[in-house]
Amino acid sequence: MTVQSLSAAEARRAALAAQGFADPRPSGNPGRRALHRVLGRVGLFQIDSVNVLVRSHYLPAFSRLGPYRPELLERAAYAPERQLFEYWAHEASLLPVDTQPFLRWRMAQAADKAWGGMRRIAAEKPELVAKVRDTIAERGPMSAGELEAESGTKAPRSGPWWDWRESKLALEYLFWAGEVSTFDRRNFERRYDLTERVLPPEVVATPTPAPADAYRELIRRSARALGVATEPDLRDYFRLKPHQSKPAVAELVEEGTLIPVAVEGWRDVGYLAADARIPRRVGASALLSPFDSLVWFRPRTERLFGFRYRLEIYTPAPQRVHGYYVLPFLFRGQLVGRVDLKADRAAGVLRVPGAFGEPALAAPSVPAGEGEIALPRGAGASARRRAFADEAVAALAAELHSLAGWLGLERVEVAPNGDLAAPLIAAVG
Repeated sequence: MTVQSLSAAEARRAALAAQGFADPRPSGNPGRRALHRVLGRVGLFQIDSVNVLVRSHYLPAFSRLGPYRPELLERAAYAPERQLFEYWAHEASLLPVDTQPFLRWRMAQAADKAWGGMRRIAAEKPELVAKVRDTIAERGPMSAGELEAESGTKAPRSGPWWDWRESKLALEYLFWAGEVSTFDRRNFERRYDLTERVLPPEVVATPTPAPADAYRELIRRSARALGVATEPDLRDYFRLKPHQSKPAVAELVEEGTLIPVAVEGWRDVGYLAADARIPRRVGASALLSPFDSLVWFRPRTERLFGFRYRLEIYTPAPQRVHGYYVLPFLFRGQLVGRVDLKADRAAGVLRVPGAFGEPALAAPSVPAGEGEIALPRGAGASARRRAFADEAVAALAAELHSLAGWLGLERVEVAPNGDLAAPLIAAVG
């Protein structure tokens, strides 16, 4: 078999197009169709509880659409006739409901694969798990706190790290096992109901695929979302194991859904989705959540963009390099900077405690003839670099103002920290 080859820039553009960054942003107020177009591209939104800026699952649509109404996402996830559901996919995630049958194999493994506390509760206190399920079945949607108040029990704390009560562990076990699902959230706390009362009837009635068929479909969806990827990249998207992903990749290559490719600078073979687009240029500007599917698998981010990315939330403050909640900045096909962000809601300010440039900002990659980034013609290399950097900083300032407005904040304030801070202060002002 002849293996095709891709340049590093082509691979980058294929990845960006697959993730929706080659699509033009809507000119008006993005509606439900625009949101579902994004979900059709990425396949899922990762959920995270950190709210220093905004909860992570709201950001991927903003990055691709600009300011949209968050209630569109909330209705899709929690209103009647829902189109999304919550489950463990790439960590805790919001996924289209038609994905649920392809994750039932994971639900069936709850007794062996769920986290230790959940397995222990299921093994040692099956009567408690059954009682929790029966209570939900009888009373309807409930949170762990409501369940505990309803039962009138005060079970002992299960551990100092999570500080969950046993009823919460039982609920989480039932969630992992697919017996209950998230009905809605109140103040970010899940309320659970029986899965057959949460999901659309047609999804509940869908026959359960054989595990091998499910793995193959999940890899197919991963490939569509990634554009071009190594086997570990494809495996990571839905957190599969090698023995699950490798046969699936081989079968998809055999049927022509995946095309093996040699990518410039990649050690491992890449797999190009057969329907992947490789646009001549990607002009998007976007701030990316730390949990955005474009960057969540850090080895791939470094391989694609030369961008080493680590979230420093759990790093002691004096040891942080870039800040607490740092968002990469995408500009014209490259990750050119990173900004530490905080929504100061009391003051009405989007704060930027730090802003830092990347090597791509000082020496942008301009593949000959590919038009990846537009720079003034006839200018010397130094002038071209300065023009690119000026455009990037102006675009970042515009994205920060847009983000602030979307969050209901009145202004943006940049602290003098980081090599990008001074020009950004001028551009924001």
